[in-house]
Amino acid sequence: MTVEGELRGAAPHLLLDSLRTSLTQLYAASSADLLLIDYGFTSLRPVAPAQSPAWASHVSAAAGPAGRVFRTQQPYLFRDVGPTATVYLPVTVRGDRFGVLVVDLPADRGTPETTESLGRVAETLGHALRVADRHTDLYRSTRRTHALSIAGEMQWDTLPGRACAGPTFDLHAHWEPAYTSGGHLLDWSVTEDELLLIVGDGVGDGTPAALVSTLALNAMRNARRAGLDLVGQAGLTDQALYGQYRGKSPLAALLLRLDVATGAIEVVDAGSPTLWRIRGAAIARVELDRQLPLGMFEDTVYVTQHLCLLPGDRLVFVARATGESHAVGECEAPDGPVGRALARTRHLSGADAPGAVVRALRETPRGAQGAVLVLCLEWRGHETRRPDARRDRTAPFPP
Repeated sequence: MTVEGELRGAAPHLLLDSLRTSLTQLYAASSADLLLIDYGFTSLRPVAPAQSPAWASHVSAAAGPAGRVFRTQQPYLFRDVGPTATVYLPVTVRGDRFGVLVVDLPADRGTPETTESLGRVAETLGHALRVADRHTDLYRSTRRTHALSIAGEMQWDTLPGRACAGPTFDLHAHWEPAYTSGGHLLDWSVTEDELLLIVGDGVGDGTPAALVSTLALNAMRNARRAGLDLVGQAGLTDQALYGQYRGKSPLAALLLRLDVATGAIEVVDAGSPTLWRIRGAAIARVELDRQLPLGMFEDTVYVTQHLCLLPGDRLVFVARATGESHAVGECEAPDGPVGRALARTRHLSGADAPGAVVRALRETPRGAQGAVLVLCLEWRGHETRRPDARRDRTAPFPP
């Protein structure tokens, strides 16, 4: 049976045991350990029990070979003069980075061909983890450096993840604090023709904020899955929030539809988070006609606006937990904290930029205690496939 078949048949909490057995049989592996990224995106934590003493405890996601592979998303083969070679492999599903698989092999099996084959194994493991995560707490427990707040638990269960990749676009998000909640709203849905995206500011801290964003997100998904357009999605969410809170907990949000082939954008700005565009060396705030936040008044009617991206453009959404309808001021000026943070981080990849922008904003006097969510959407255009995309490879595993 193939590795994929073995993983599919394994109990959710025994994926790693099943994988170790397969790797021993197919590659003569002496050990295999799975390091999962923690919620704060700072450390790689081993799924217990670790086979190799090197992974008895967590390691930094910013250093060492495992951290390097996690950051670059490129496999790494380490061979020394000893009898063992070590292969480090990114475990990623459609752009969402889960962690790193580390496999120890006999030195003579440490070849580029074996590394490539193990890369497909790691990708298969990522898909299996995504399914298994619904049926066991093992992997979520592993990812915690300390306890989540109840609001944080609600937010992590509600949000779709940190990243999504398609043939023409990449989307990456980061938010802090990671273990509590600022009540941010984030969701997306992808088809062959379009990307639907929602980003919303937080409405305060703790469980009340998480309840507001959870209600809004489920109303949005309900409208989207019923086939309503952006205006319909905004209207239904507005009604749900107003019906529950009577205008006391409005939510500033931006709803966006991207034509993934042409770069054409349709957007509803409901008192939205700040939106910026990076085009080459130019950084500019995208000026939209703001409408009322969702849930502020009864029966608000929303209208769409239109934008268009050029290949290589990056849109950056900056959402903050304000506790009130979007309080902005100097933070949205081109020479304010957001503009300076974007200028300092524009050379970074779309995967690394959101975290860097969040940290830069939280270092400012006004942002030190506030929750911040940053999302980067890059559009490459014209059905351009990423050079490192592996999801369509069909080469079989070794017999």
